[in-house]
Parts: sequence; structure tokens; C-alpha cells
Amino acid sequence: MGSRCSIAAKPEPVSFDPDRTAVIVIDMQHDFGSRGGMFDLAGLDISPIERLVQPISLVLDTARKAGLLIVYTKQEHNSDLSDAGNDDAPHRIKHRRMNIGRAVTAPDGSESMVLVRDTWNTAIVPALAPRPTDVVISKHRYSAFFETPLDAILRARRTNTLLFVGATTSICVESTVRDATFRDYRSIVLRDCTAELISADAARSNHEAPLLTIELLFGWTAHSNDVIEALLAMSAAA
Repeated sequence: MGSRCSIAAKPEPVSFDPDRTAVIVIDMQHDFGSRGGMFDLAGLDISPIERLVQPISLVLDTARKAGLLIVYTKQEHNSDLSDAGNDDAPHRIKHRRMNIGRAVTAPDGSESMVLVRDTWNTAIVPALAPRPTDVVISKHRYSAFFETPLDAILRARRTNTLLFVGATTSICVESTVRDATFRDYRSIVLRDCTAELISADAARSNHEAPLLTIELLFGWTAHSNDVIEALLAMSAAA
């Protein structure tokens, strides 16, 4: 394309080259955003994640038409949890109360397991299903860079800017943004396309806190409408 998109962002406007930009869709899977998934079974209100589907869908439609790389991540584990750490590992301990590895019957009637790969629980929600040209990364920790091929895939395409959408803001999104910054990627988190269930009903939520941290030291935040409008304007001018 050879042109740059400039958008309003916090703490200042930022621009990016669509040819070197990827949209990173963090963990929009049944376990987090669907009835019958891990969060729902744990009694959490998943409506903030459900509300992400429409704005993320609009971003992905526009990004695909503009030729941006789309990368999905899924947090998932082996059925024996051999990649979830040993019994004393923090990752294993913290996920026990979320019933990691628990056998369940999925809403579609299939036999499934919480946070286990190749099951209903870890499939991307149908409304955001990946296309054949998209990349899907399986991860077994919060960060999408930890022991995955993500960095190699991005560098092979000379990607330098990442647009983040998905869940949850203060855990997997922020963890991946931090690791992206350490690797010198420019991260732009779309505020209306990310959500956090922790303290969602508090006066100042755990959605806002990581956004402030990201704006201060790790990247930028923006609204999806600004990204979409910039991509559409660039395509119209091409």
C-alpha cells in the first residue's frame, strides 16, 4: 500500500503502516466469552466479553479488506495438563479454582474439557471464526509470545505494529502487550474491543487500570472507529 494510517490515540496520535501491522485477537474463545464456558461455569458475568463480538467483527472485516495480518490466540492446554506447569506452579494453582482440565458437556452436546485444546471450550466463538488466511496461535500461558511461534511469524512479515482486541484486558491482553513492547513492537490497544471481568462493577475497573499503564509506558490506546475510518480512507484513496 505504501501509505500510513494516522489515528487519534492516547496519550498522543499515532500512525502505522498497514503493510507492517497485524491485528492480534486475544482469546475470544468459548471458555471466556460463551455461555457454558469456563468463566460462565465459574459464575462470572461474561456480558462484557460478549459485547466485544460486534466491534471486533467490524475491525476484522475492515482489516482484512485492507490486507492486514489477522492473528488469533487461544489459551489452551494438553488434556493431561502437562504444559500447565507442575502442581506447585502458579499457573496451575491459580487455574484450579477455575476447574482447568475439568470434563464437561458443552452446550452443543459434545464431550469437552475446560481450557483443553481441540475441544468446544477452546474454540473461537463462531461469530469471530478465523478465515483460512488468518493465523491461529495456541498458547499455554497468558502472554501470546511465551513459547509460541508468534514472534517469528511477525518478524517474517516485517510487522512492527500490533492492534490488540480481545480478553481479558488486565491479564492476557496486558501480558502480551508487555512482551510485545520488550520485543520493540508498537502496541495499540482498542479500548472498546477489550474487556475485563475483574472488578467490572467497581468505580475504577481492572479494564481501565491496564489501559492507563499501557498509555504511560507500553504503547497506545485508541477507539476502533478511528482505526476503521483510517483504513477505509486509505483504501478509498488507493
